[in-house]
Amino acid sequence: MMLDTQSLIDYGGLIIVFLVIYGQTGLFFCFFIPSGAFMFTAGVMIASGGLSYSFLPACGILAAAAILGNITGYLFGQKAGPLLYERPDSKFFKKEHIATAESFYEKWGGPALAVGLFLPIIRTFAPIVSGMIELNFRRFMLYISIGSIAWVSSFLLAGYLLGSRPEFKPYLEYIVIGIIVVVTIPVVVRIVKEFKNGGEKQ
Repeated sequence: MMLDTQSLIDYGGLIIVFLVIYGQTGLFFCFFIPSGAFMFTAGVMIASGGLSYSFLPACGILAAAAILGNITGYLFGQKAGPLLYERPDSKFFKKEHIATAESFYEKWGGPALAVGLFLPIIRTFAPIVSGMIELNFRRFMLYISIGSIAWVSSFLLAGYLLGSRPEFKPYLEYIVIGIIVVVTIPVVVRIVKEFKNGGEKQ
């Protein structure tokens, strides 16, 4: 996977990673794309000079891709989401994906949008569910902005650390886990508070 993503990024640059992130967060039929691998590889390439971007601008560009993708999913859910329940299952779509995202959202409320970006399937279908139930758009933007910045920066930083300090390679798994835990603590705290309070009505 590392070699495949590096070849694609070599060919198309950061725009390829932008499109991958946008597709997985905004287009339901792109749920299977390994966006994490692309972001991680991009981080390695930024550190090693394979991409002519510095770390912070790349974070901003790719976080914007995630935010735009989430907005696309929200608008799709608002306009055409109910039609998905009538769509037959296929290789690129299953009704159970919508049901999984809906159940996750119902359990955790708005913060699920932020945490959900770290979870396959959820990151693609939670924005659609938000549009279907017409979640307040400002509230939606708050959570997906927090989640997008945390999600993108954690994977990019993990790759960047490996690219700049190869001696970290044996500890990479622990580094990735640690980064994800640290950046999601504020969101998890918020989820626990909402859960204890019974959640707000969406």
